[in-house]
Amino acid sequence: MKIIRDTWLVFQRNLGLTLGNPAWTVIGLVQPILYLLLFAPLLKPIVQTPGFPSGGAYNIFVPGLLIQLGLFGTAFVGFTLIAELRYGLVERLQVTPVSRLALLLGRALRDILILLIQSLLLVLLSLPFGLAIHPAGLFVVLGLIALIGLLMASCSYALALWLKSEDSFAPLLTTVTLPLLLLSGVLLPLTLAPAWLRHIAAVNPLSYAVDAARAIFNDHLSDGSVIKGIAITAILAVIALAVSARSFGRTVA
Repeated sequence: MKIIRDTWLVFQRNLGLTLGNPAWTVIGLVQPILYLLLFAPLLKPIVQTPGFPSGGAYNIFVPGLLIQLGLFGTAFVGFTLIAELRYGLVERLQVTPVSRLALLLGRALRDILILLIQSLLLVLLSLPFGLAIHPAGLFVVLGLIALIGLLMASCSYALALWLKSEDSFAPLLTTVTLPLLLLSGVLLPLTLAPAWLRHIAAVNPLSYAVDAARAIFNDHLSDGSVIKGIAITAILAVIALAVSARSFGRTVA
């Protein structure tokens, strides 16, 4: 199919650009590793605190780190698109027969691949600290991370096409992602939070992804939170993909 071929071509081009400058890929993994080394040990004394989920400090904290990596690892990819808009690279695509949907999918697949590699490295680095996960669970949680990557990358590209300016893009994205992070229970489980904060967090779709990831890491694949978290993330990812693809179609029409 033409769209598959076009997507592959766009993916290869963007992956080549990333491999030519891998610094951002490495930098994106530094922050989660610092949290793993400098923050996770602080959780061990409060594992026995009433309300703290069972499973051990690292089996609770690392899933949250993966969701955080999925959020920030793909939320800011729109910066590269804004740069291409400024240099006229996107306008040149107007004269090519490349599918407009493939222009988005190829970029998003590159972003998801890098995110999955970073996530796998983070899991491997966490094993010596006491993290435990079954291979089936790892496969499922990587699928969840991929959905988060698709969701955030699609939103990021749609915002970039709408704003077309780093000066507007950066503060708006920070304003949106920070509450999503704080109300997701990434750093500390929301079971420790007061009732009013849990009620607010209930409208945050990212909190369901965190609950799903923690249930997966604790070998509760059939838990309802896993199905709910994956379903909500998948639905939002499809919606974001459709909106972003339409934005690409309008810009490169």
